Amino acid sequence: MIRSLLVANRGEIACRIFRTCRELGIATVAVYSDADAGALHVREADTAVRLPGASPADTYLRGDLVVAAARTAGADAVHPGYGFLSENAGFAQRAQDAGLVWVGPPVKAIELMASKTRAKELMAAAGVPLLAPVDPAGATAGDLPLLLKAAAGGGGRGMRIIRALGDLPGELTAASAEAASAFGDGEVFAEPYVERGRHVEVQVMADAQGTVWALGTRDCSLQRRHQKVIEEAPAPGLDDALRGRLHDAAVAAAQAVGYRGAGTVEFLVSAGGRPYFLEMNTRLQVEHPVTEAVFGLDLVALQLRVAEGGPLPAAPPAPHGHAVEARLYAEDPAADWQPQTGTLHTLDVPDGPGLRLDTGYTGGDTIGVHYDPMLAKVVAHAATRPEAVRLLARTLERARIHGPVTNRDLLVRSLRHPDFAGARPDTGFYDRHLATLTRPEGEDGRRLAATAAALARAATRPATGTARFGAWRNLASGPRTASYRSEPDGTVYEIAYRAGREGLRPETGERVVAAAPGHVTLEADGITRHFTVAVHDGRAYVDGAAGAYTFTVLPRFTDPAERTEPGSLLAPMPGTVVRLAEGLAPGSAVEAGQPLIWLEAMKMEHRILAPASGTLTALHAAPGLQVEVGALLAVVQDAPAHQEETTP
Repeated sequence: MIRSLLVANRGEIACRIFRTCRELGIATVAVYSDADAGALHVREADTAVRLPGASPADTYLRGDLVVAAARTAGADAVHPGYGFLSENAGFAQRAQDAGLVWVGPPVKAIELMASKTRAKELMAAAGVPLLAPVDPAGATAGDLPLLLKAAAGGGGRGMRIIRALGDLPGELTAASAEAASAFGDGEVFAEPYVERGRHVEVQVMADAQGTVWALGTRDCSLQRRHQKVIEEAPAPGLDDALRGRLHDAAVAAAQAVGYRGAGTVEFLVSAGGRPYFLEMNTRLQVEHPVTEAVFGLDLVALQLRVAEGGPLPAAPPAPHGHAVEARLYAEDPAADWQPQTGTLHTLDVPDGPGLRLDTGYTGGDTIGVHYDPMLAKVVAHAATRPEAVRLLARTLERARIHGPVTNRDLLVRSLRHPDFAGARPDTGFYDRHLATLTRPEGEDGRRLAATAAALARAATRPATGTARFGAWRNLASGPRTASYRSEPDGTVYEIAYRAGREGLRPETGERVVAAAPGHVTLEADGITRHFTVAVHDGRAYVDGAAGAYTFTVLPRFTDPAERTEPGSLLAPMPGTVVRLAEGLAPGSAVEAGQPLIWLEAMKMEHRILAPASGTLTALHAAPGLQVEVGALLAVVQDAPAHQEETTP
């Protein structure tokens, strides 16, 4: 029996595993980097061991340090979570060599599935349908579009869609470089890209006695940068025959490698309903809660039982209802999904029947630069799909999230989009709809929220004492004003109001029912609306029944020191410069929109584009350079307007 478990991971997955351990009476051990010293998973563990350093390469990816931590803390088992070392066969072997129980699949199964190319060979031999690979060197226009993929790892790293043959050499080089940086293996392969395909997967669970469960299907088609955003179970719109094929293929895949524990077999389903094997993830998946909700299971508890040698029942329980999960990220979808950092002042997600929150953060925690920017997973379970989708959308809409920009509004709009609500998800969803989903909406609502922010601020400054020249005035006083910039769209609102004997009165005519520092109630057009207002670090967070709004409180006068030189390229987030455009140097001619600098931050690669056509007049970036947000990377001077020659 496992008595003490070390989780070789961080954040929400570590917290989620600890929750099951507490229910089973198992002591918990956390490991943490210096950047995670105050993290929630460290606070929730019974004991914790420091891994000196901040970067993953120095800490969570150091299998030798993690195993040593387990032995130091007296743990007798290791759970890898997902990401980091979860699919590292060498780490699994090292843990077992140290006498630790490995809560994961056999080392051989990890090795066989570690390379997507080798996995496909095995699946072909087992009769599992798959896409035929394409040799990039011999690719023709008839093979397009193609998808480049890293042979090792996952999470969308090293993936590129190729629609023009001329782009293939450069993207192949870029994909290989990104894969080598992320996984230490630059092998990349190509396969046909299926337009409007669906990402459908099957959860498997197997024991050492030969029982293999196929726990239904999940649809994970809504993705950004090939990383999942919204997942659900069961996958909607599949007929019984297709579900049966997917289940049979997943079981065959698990049996082909002698699998044990929890794993996921992923498929691409074409618009015509043909399934193709993608890969097998030899670990627990981020989206496992939707399967748990539908089947009424605790997959972590089953992992622990199997690791102890216990058998599974002959058949899993019957599924019931529908579950949907949304990943809440600290990122700005309207700005090329840029990750955000800073203090998370408030994270308050409504609780209730059918709702679940998995998170590694609480209010007051800091979102750093070293790790994935996922804040939480919010899950809704109901009797039917429409009910589950409605519950999740409303729950996210009512959540109070104060701090860096998040994708919360995008999630709500995605869940309510006709394509998703109508059960028509596909992997191209955000390619088609992102501009619409991120367009600022509700001008009247934002202005009313800005008014609430101004009135709450005014309520914190009641008139006290006696005026310098007496309180009496023969002339009516002018209105007071407060200015707010809506984030992240940048719209500025100037709110004018008067403070008189009858209280606060906006110039726009709304009736103030109540105004206090944290709460404002306004009546407009015969409708009474309630707002809560909180201010942190110069930003006002306004939450109401119709949504949440964030404003930067603007000063009355602009500081000239804040101005930057026109054409300056500033780092949008803290990160590391990984490469520059070929031949880029001061004096280089650049075109508007041309990628100039590649910045890696929070497990994602971001391109810094030329703001206009012109000349690069300064370059302050170099590969390997670590930069803070707002750091000057380069300056592009606009090309001078053409002037016709004139005769003096």
